[in-house]
Amino acid sequence: MSKERFIEIYNENIKREGADKLLAWLISTDFFTAPASTRFHGAYEGGLVEHSVNVYDRLIEMVEKYAKDENYSTETLAICGLLHDICKVQYYKVDSRNVKDETTGVWSKQPYYKVEEAFPCGHSEKSIILIQSMMKLTKDEILAIRSHMGGFDNDAKAGGYVVSNCFEASVLAPLLHMADLIATYINEIRGE
Repeated sequence: MSKERFIEIYNENIKREGADKLLAWLISTDFFTAPASTRFHGAYEGGLVEHSVNVYDRLIEMVEKYAKDENYSTETLAICGLLHDICKVQYYKVDSRNVKDETTGVWSKQPYYKVEEAFPCGHSEKSIILIQSMMKLTKDEILAIRSHMGGFDNDAKAGGYVVSNCFEASVLAPLLHMADLIATYINEIRGE
């Protein structure tokens, strides 16, 4: 269901040059089967596309509630919501590890997701690079995608100001971050 909804939202809203090429590339990758993380939210097959659709839905709500006067296009909202995490394409691999059943004491091999990154150039930055290799982004889209991790971003953890500067430069930036948080910690982890 999430794959079909993603493609429907994408095709209805994203019309700029290169959009068809980007969607074709996503379809050719593991985007629609990849997890959203290794053990937190969406740590299962299809978790990434589900997360992307959830973020899009929450972003629409956030803009409607807090930034109606900003006049962000439906295309911009779809790009930011649906594509903010394409850095996770071809990022996770299924492996197995020994797990002990605490009840029986029996060990068995269990599958799990591990990170095996072929293109290690950052998280948000990688999403921007991948998108812009096929389709141009606006300044607001770049700022929003770059800062969508908020305080979880490595620059913020190190005391840098990139995220806060993005938040100050574009209302869309903190809204995408909040949409990501709500999708992750309320919709996906709590299952609401």
